[in-house]
Amino acid sequence: MQSAGVGANVGAQELEAFMRMTGSKIVAAFLISQCAGAVMPVPALAQSDVANRSEAATDFASSAAVRKQAAALLAEMKPDQGFAWRPLLKEGSHVAAIEVWKKPGRPAVHPAEAEYAIVLEGAGTLLSGGTLVTPVTRKEGLVEGDRIEGGTSRSLRTGDVLLVPAGVPHWFGITGDRLVLLGIKLPSGK
Repeated sequence: MQSAGVGANVGAQELEAFMRMTGSKIVAAFLISQCAGAVMPVPALAQSDVANRSEAATDFASSAAVRKQAAALLAEMKPDQGFAWRPLLKEGSHVAAIEVWKKPGRPAVHPAEAEYAIVLEGAGTLLSGGTLVTPVTRKEGLVEGDRIEGGTSRSLRTGDVLLVPAGVPHWFGITGDRLVLLGIKLPSGK
């Protein structure tokens, strides 16, 4: 996987690396399969894990369920609301969530968590790297700033995958009416 980058070519090697990083076969398999669409089957390890767990229903969301949750979240947003977030899957402290951006947020840093996301629909821009100007800690795990100086800008569109390492400033811009992401915060590997 590229550091703070975007790419849609995800294979078995990336899946294995992601599972090692998250410690979660089920969340990793789900996120990677969403990126690859119906072409990439969920690995046998994740399937057997789901079959042996009583809470299996909370470990899987079909692509239809993901689309339905995204549509419901969009429908519930107020006209002037710029951002909405809803958990989709939970496993321990790991949460995969639908994020809807209708307006750009503030540049941010998550000091102890990486941010992994797949663009489900819409288009936008990811600005990452560089220096966060005028940082202010808003809550544990979230530092926001006025802007990012010296970052790298990348266009985002449906199917793109991004991984922003812990401690890296980032900002999402919106192209069109919205940017819908499936995202998860991951504990730093440090």
